[in-house]
Amino acid sequence: MPAVVMRIADRPRDSLALMTPSPRKKLIEVALPLEAVNAASAREKSIRHGHPSTLHLWWARRPLAACRAVLFAQMVDDPSSLPEEFPDEAAQDRERRRLFRIVEKLAQWENSNDARVVGDARREIARSVARGLGVPAPQTGAEVDAFLAAEAPPVVDPFCGGGSIPLEAQRLGLRARGSDLNPVAVSITKALVEIPPRFAGLAPVNPEARARIAGGAAWNGKGAQGLAEDVRHYGRWMRDEAHKRIGCLYPKARLADGSEATVIAWLWARTVASPNPAAAGAHVPLASSFVLSSKKGREAVVVPAVENGGWRFAVKTGGVSPDELARARKGTKAARGANFTCLLSGAPIPAAHIKAEGMAGRMGARLMAVVAEGERKRIYLEPMAEMEVTARRAEPEWQPTEALPSDPRAIWCALYGLTTYADLFTPRQLAALATFSYLVSEAREKVQADACAADMNPAAPRLAEDGTGAQAYADAVATYLGLAVGRAADYWSSNTTWANGGEFIRSTFARQAIPMVWDYAETNPFSGSTGNWTGHLDWVWKVVNSLPSSEAQGTAALNDTTANVSPTDNVVVATDPPYYDNIGYADLSDFFYVWLRRTLADIHPALFRTLLVPKAAELVATPYRFGGSREKARDFFETGLGRAIANMRAAQAPDYPMAVFYA
Repeated sequence: MPAVVMRIADRPRDSLALMTPSPRKKLIEVALPLEAVNAASAREKSIRHGHPSTLHLWWARRPLAACRAVLFAQMVDDPSSLPEEFPDEAAQDRERRRLFRIVEKLAQWENSNDARVVGDARREIARSVARGLGVPAPQTGAEVDAFLAAEAPPVVDPFCGGGSIPLEAQRLGLRARGSDLNPVAVSITKALVEIPPRFAGLAPVNPEARARIAGGAAWNGKGAQGLAEDVRHYGRWMRDEAHKRIGCLYPKARLADGSEATVIAWLWARTVASPNPAAAGAHVPLASSFVLSSKKGREAVVVPAVENGGWRFAVKTGGVSPDELARARKGTKAARGANFTCLLSGAPIPAAHIKAEGMAGRMGARLMAVVAEGERKRIYLEPMAEMEVTARRAEPEWQPTEALPSDPRAIWCALYGLTTYADLFTPRQLAALATFSYLVSEAREKVQADACAADMNPAAPRLAEDGTGAQAYADAVATYLGLAVGRAADYWSSNTTWANGGEFIRSTFARQAIPMVWDYAETNPFSGSTGNWTGHLDWVWKVVNSLPSSEAQGTAALNDTTANVSPTDNVVVATDPPYYDNIGYADLSDFFYVWLRRTLADIHPALFRTLLVPKAAELVATPYRFGGSREKARDFFETGLGRAIANMRAAQAPDYPMAVFYA
């Protein structure tokens, strides 16, 4: 099978080609080994720990494999542009196939930090850059890295989002400049490309590591591995300290044999007063499913029992028949949408009634089951009254009272009375997130003191002022800990659900929306299972540990892409702009912004100046911002994107093509 699966026909550049020498065509303008790149991109979705996408949620990320391949092909000369080296088509084809082999290896996740594979790619880019500048190509790996960091045009992504393109530009030895109007996106990109190079090669400063090194242990860490170890160390300190403060809110469950087990999650069902007069205003459950586990041989279900004019939840964990499982799957749902059946009377509960009860603040919740840690299995227990009492006893020190946006297409929960960000969390979840947020500041103080003890400059500027001393290092560690709090918020809300097939907690953003969730899972931050704090911390530090090491600096800035730019930048633009109304980035990311602002505003003041994410200039075609007019929303998007592309074109280096990703 031929390696070339895309070929772009030769064409004249423009009328300027008649007066000035044409720039050399780049590989991306002629051909790419798309089959290999697509396969690597698809496989990347299954990569877990250490993959940069797991640092923090962002929507619609481009696969890193595709970003690496496109950037490489955007920078490297196609052999057809080099007749002095490759005089005929046969020679050009051989050289192109050699370049394809580099792309195919480069696209593989396993090779993303392979020094030889990445080094070969950097060397090819350096050869093309040197050829364009009319200077000799660098030879050694160190010379190549220094040359690219100083002489190659910077790669600019003005819609940096989750940072995939800037990160892969930096991996290829190129200076990376990312910008976005969204502070959450900029925070993620800073954590990927801006912070790690500042502290590359440094040993960790935590007392345990310093004692180990002082005892003769060699530090052989590369890149940001020392930083990663400190993120892990101080994050675990946060967990221990939080347990001292709020651990009483997360009691263990007592088993039938009298022993205790750590709770993984408490499963709740929302309730409203039955509209049937016969129920005398009693609250009844709104449950989309009563299935706890659908694993073969380990089926478990909630069995609602009506007795003495009331009702309770029981749990059945053995001998669940197929008919019982089928009934449990229906919960109390009557039809699609918010239509349920009264458990007491069998009468329908229409959506209009549920909305009215929710908007009046009369929606409640009832504990449905408890999930505890067992020996290589989940243990499902019936709800205990004392568990509900403990949960309701929580008194959060702080809560985000900002209002949810009124976007009926993506923020459906607001129709049912969940109108502020605080409403998306239980009091116990708010207490946990507020505690961990506050502990980021305390951890930062500990890091700074330990960094000073490790002889880092105590007087150097902070991170936001481009510092690299003790204060800046403490800011860096705190940034990652703050992102771990953001990750935790995704799993510590009352919009999470229990996945009965895999027996784990689904995140708030299982889809690109904040829907209404009727039966939700409340995780235990201090368990050893799904959704716990240590798990979120592990996702974060493992990403930092595997970030590429490069001499090339990266930056991420808050910027409106439609604003005027200097036409003298001479950069290579590679970007993935938003697509009409596909995703409401600003509206959705406010969910994280309210927590990141509380946690990181002192560290990154320029990013968190506003109460919520800026929206007026966001390039999305969102009708509700234009009185429901799709036409006005479309015109706003198309005009703004046209202006942004014109600005990018003005800054684009003429010897390189611009790359715009659209999926």
